[in-house]
Amino acid sequence: MQVPQWVIETKRDGGTLSKDEISDFIHGYHQGQIPDYQMAALAMAIYLKGMTFEETAFLTQAMMDTGQCLDTSTLTRPVCDKHSTGGIGDKVSLILAPLAAACGLDVPMISGRGLGITGGTLDKLETIPGFRTDLNEEELIDVVRSVHACIVGQTERLAPADKKLYALRDVTATVPSIPLITASIMCKKMSEGLDSLVLDVKVGRGAFMESMERARDLAMSMVRVGKEMGTHVTALLTRMDEPLGRTVGNAVEVQESIRMLQGDAEGPLWEVTRELTALMLASTPLQPDVESARNAVQEALESGAGFMCMKAMLKAQGANPDICENLDRLPAASQTMAFSADASGTVTDVDANAIGRAVLVLGGGRMKAEDAIHPGVGITDLIRSGEQIEKGAPLFTLHHEGGERLAKALELLQDAIQISPEPFTAPDILLETITS
Repeated sequence: MQVPQWVIETKRDGGTLSKDEISDFIHGYHQGQIPDYQMAALAMAIYLKGMTFEETAFLTQAMMDTGQCLDTSTLTRPVCDKHSTGGIGDKVSLILAPLAAACGLDVPMISGRGLGITGGTLDKLETIPGFRTDLNEEELIDVVRSVHACIVGQTERLAPADKKLYALRDVTATVPSIPLITASIMCKKMSEGLDSLVLDVKVGRGAFMESMERARDLAMSMVRVGKEMGTHVTALLTRMDEPLGRTVGNAVEVQESIRMLQGDAEGPLWEVTRELTALMLASTPLQPDVESARNAVQEALESGAGFMCMKAMLKAQGANPDICENLDRLPAASQTMAFSADASGTVTDVDANAIGRAVLVLGGGRMKAEDAIHPGVGITDLIRSGEQIEKGAPLFTLHHEGGERLAKALELLQDAIQISPEPFTAPDILLETITS
């Protein structure tokens, strides 16, 4: 066992850690021999000083070695998953998993909770009455074998050290670290027994990676780790300067996801979802290329096959699938407020960061790890850049509970949307694809 403070000192001073130093530290943290405050100190040192690729690979492996790998040997379809680095209004997983299942894949998706101002897939799904995200490994495989898609939280036996570190990073300002993000994502995904993995790497002011350079570095880091571990990994860089879709929150994002699977598919949210699903399909023998895969995804949407897979997944995980036809049964805030435009023109900017912070203070996210989330608060009917607006028309609707939280959210939203009298075309959301 290495002396923990010596390991912290080495990284604090910009040194390189050995495989044994990293492995011993992570196993000590997992076993409770190293306390949170020392793990937090090492995480901050890594955030400030970085890690070599070899150190990142050692960290990924050490996280994996604290648990077991998922046994996917009984699954007969290609086993694939998708992960997003997190963005405002990002509900792609809720739409992608059933669509991918409808296209012939098995999707054992292990997702997380909100980090910082970004929402979490589990937080959204848990607004559905009865929906279970706490399935164990055997239950997860049973659901995938039955309905071909399942979305759960990190189980006790898959990279359990990361589960502790994931929560710690959220409250110690160490989330946007390329080595820590790489190891956190890849240790879970490499434990799933996947044939292929698709990564949605967000870039922009509403993402952890605000610059294209850092987003590309993160994508390359994860693709390289995947290749070293024998798994086909593709990373899609997507713009996250404004929220993805028309809603931001938890229950409201579930509503938008279900409506999209019912056929109301348009705009950047559908572009990103279709492309990620197509890249996943094209990485398997099921489709010869990405264009054919895009057509297959479109067909799965238009035929209703993706929607039926969503209902089957809901039922298999404990929810009543009839909620899809009764979305008003989802949790809702007690009050709503329309936020109106103060001028006519074209929307040139929708600030994802400001909107994410506003939803956080309304109760849609966590300020501390132990905070409870209010499932019904958020934003709906959000206008997008490039769209026309008349003075006095609503830019979005705020779902809230009043009080000080509302006042603070309104401050944050005051200048979140910019309008110009000049024409404006929104920039492309799909930026770059990186593959092994």
